[in-house]
Amino acid sequence: MNSKEASQADAYADDEPRADSKQSMRGTAADAHDMQVLGKTQELNRNFRFISILGFSCTAMSTWEITLSSSTFGLINGGLPGLVWGYFIVWAGYFTVFASIAELSSMAPTSGGQYHWVSELAPRGCQKFLSYLIGWLSVLGWQTGFASIAFIAGTLIQGLIVLNNENYVFERWHGTLLVVAITAFSIFFNTFLAKRLPIVEGLVLILHIIGFFAVLIPLWVLAPLNSTDVVFTEFVNVGGWSSTGLSVMVGMLTTVYGMLGADSAVHMSEEIRDASIVLPRATMWALAINGSFGFIMMITYCFTLGDPLAALETPTGYPVIAGFFYATRSLGGTSVMIAIIIVNTTSSCISTLASVSRQTWSFARDGGLPFSNFIGRVKPGWNIPLNAVCITFVFTTLLSLINIGSTVAFNAICSMATNALLSTYIISISCLILRRVNGPVLPDRRWSLGAMGLPINVAALLFLTWIWVFCFFPQTTPVAAATMNWNVVINAGIMIIAVTYYFVRGKHHYVAPVALIKRSL
Repeated sequence: MNSKEASQADAYADDEPRADSKQSMRGTAADAHDMQVLGKTQELNRNFRFISILGFSCTAMSTWEITLSSSTFGLINGGLPGLVWGYFIVWAGYFTVFASIAELSSMAPTSGGQYHWVSELAPRGCQKFLSYLIGWLSVLGWQTGFASIAFIAGTLIQGLIVLNNENYVFERWHGTLLVVAITAFSIFFNTFLAKRLPIVEGLVLILHIIGFFAVLIPLWVLAPLNSTDVVFTEFVNVGGWSSTGLSVMVGMLTTVYGMLGADSAVHMSEEIRDASIVLPRATMWALAINGSFGFIMMITYCFTLGDPLAALETPTGYPVIAGFFYATRSLGGTSVMIAIIIVNTTSSCISTLASVSRQTWSFARDGGLPFSNFIGRVKPGWNIPLNAVCITFVFTTLLSLINIGSTVAFNAICSMATNALLSTYIISISCLILRRVNGPVLPDRRWSLGAMGLPINVAALLFLTWIWVFCFFPQTTPVAAATMNWNVVINAGIMIIAVTYYFVRGKHHYVAPVALIKRSL
């Protein structure tokens, strides 16, 4: 780009850090310029660099771990070929989404993410209202998403106990206690060890990679292999849908869920040094690394799983546990391999909690939530949104209590995470497309899609809309109360609450980010 602002930003990126070590935590001159343009005050320390934020993004997504843990959806609808080809299609589609998010993050590297972008890029008449709704969706999507990941880690532990102890009774309240314990563990890393979090994320990236090979190699060496026809061509439709093609599309939720979180690192923007260029690069590298690992692991899993229908009947609740035992014929070997997934999924909880708390804090900072003055406060000396972190712990704990009464109800509420976050991507990219087409020109950015921007944005919007629709489908038909996908009801209810709160109180207190932006700087 040739604009004055972009030239200044690139020049700032080469500046040496300020001599004072405390001031150097505030980032580069480009970061200071971005914060001034966005009308925000730097309250958090910029102690993330490229490797640490790359580790953060990879572990927050934990693609190969989550896709294995949630393979039930794909095994029921599509079978082994559905998992393989569905993964490839979703991965390709997500490249357009991540590229669009990366460019947006370079325009406005702020913890607010989607609701900020919508506020700035949406048509003038709906900027405030639309960004407010996106803020609610993003906050609740991330909050319920965190609870969902903690639940996976907790119930994987229970599944491992079932594998090793036939007398163990799979109690729901055990799962709730494990969710609370994993959340508390994540809280510890996000509070007392907050200043060390970038180092932790770098180390966890290493664990993420080593764990991948520690699981992959035993499967290659020990497992009997399915035929290529079974893996690549013999689709199944256990869900009872009218056609196999429709069944495969419903089963793609496995990969959609495993790659969800394109905006995970975005909400750490105000803690990344040289964010407007480091963040988009890390975002794209995270998708490339995680997607590659996930695709290799998915093909390996499908070749070594054995009979998928038998795996679905496992008393552990997780086909991946049955698959690993089929491959190794060893309780010890299976336990170690599942323990690796549990450790990595728990590490994902640490990263996800950071994203959740920053998103919640940012929206509260702009007056978008009840008790915003409390939630949007940064504790002096800690330089983290401590109140938002604690609110996340309380929210997850209360949500996990629902599981004691009904796992179906708990999953119904947590299922809103996928659709809510996909909705924020859809609206953000739609506003980006409108701005590209109708003008004025887009804000300057240091990471740009250039002439391919519009085609990539349109492809991302089409892909997101397609998978968004299928995320409302139940796993099986005919549908009963226990098998119903309550996403539509949950999302509609949240929107009714958000709109009501907006007109009663929100519009009087919410400060849309566009009102603070000073792009002429």
